[in-house]
Amino acid sequence: MGLATFARVARELREDLTAAQERDPAARSVGRVEMLLTYGGVQALLSHRISHALYEAGVPLAPRFLANVTKILTGIEIHPAAKIGRGLFMDHGAGIVIGETAELGDDVTMYQGVTLGGTGFARGKRHPTVGDQVMIGAGAKLLGPIRIGDRSKVGANSVVIHDVPPNSTVVGNPGHPVRVDGRRPDGPDADWAHLPDPVADAIRGLADRLTEVEELLAELTGRRPEHAEVRPLKRRGGPDSTGG
Repeated sequence: MGLATFARVARELREDLTAAQERDPAARSVGRVEMLLTYGGVQALLSHRISHALYEAGVPLAPRFLANVTKILTGIEIHPAAKIGRGLFMDHGAGIVIGETAELGDDVTMYQGVTLGGTGFARGKRHPTVGDQVMIGAGAKLLGPIRIGDRSKVGANSVVIHDVPPNSTVVGNPGHPVRVDGRRPDGPDADWAHLPDPVADAIRGLADRLTEVEELLAELTGRRPEHAEVRPLKRRGGPDSTGG
């Protein structure tokens, strides 16, 4: 633990604050001192930078103690041994868990409830490796020693247990990687409302194929199949849960 270590932590803190201001619209009018005092994700990340430096220096007890205090105060649990690159932004942050052998690249963005977890009880590499410029949606679970390619996007509540190629979007449980137009996304993409749905696409394909078979059958038999009755959904009585 020398001046070089403190200088590195200070530089990383500046980069983390810059990342938060660039990727959180609510933070663009907030000063850096205020962010440091009020943003749980920034506080947890600063604490991890310090505990990781202590861990690498071989200091006993202090790294884990600091990580545990941070978990109690912010709700974010990061193992001191986890390797985190520059410019990580944890939006809201509550419930994020980053395991011991997890590795994160530069400019990663993740939302609340994300887990970078391990599988099995064997020692060694057992947590995910996340590439640069990856975005991980709220509640997503990345499990095991998998690799998430650069500039990929993991949809909210996805459960990823296999490697993900670069420039892909992953949705579902288990996660299904889907190529994003075969091109590299331009900058952080926070559009979580229009993610691809491979299951819905497969069902739509089956429905189209069934329609085609029915038309061929009608040509051969001269009889059109009866269409099933489709009834519109009706809202049940009772109070409106939205308060309207």
